[in-house]
Amino acid sequence: MVSFMKEYKKVRIHLSFWHKEPDQDYIEIANREAKDGWKLLQIFAPNVGGYGLANYFELVFEKDR
Repeated sequence: MVSFMKEYKKVRIHLSFWHKEPDQDYIEIANREAKDGWKLLQIFAPNVGGYGLANYFELVFEKDR
C-alpha cells in the first residue's frame, strides 16, 4: 500500500495600514514556491480588523513529502 503524505506551509502577506495594499506580490510568491514544488492551495483571509478590513492574508501551499 502506498501512502501519500503531504506537507503544508503558509506565507503571510501584510497589508499596508493606510492603503490596504499587499507588501508583497502574491503571484511572485506563488511562482517562487512553485519552483520548489509547492502548489498554491488556498488564500486565507483572517477575521477583519478595524474598519472591516483585514490586516494580512496568508497563502497556503501544499506539496508531497
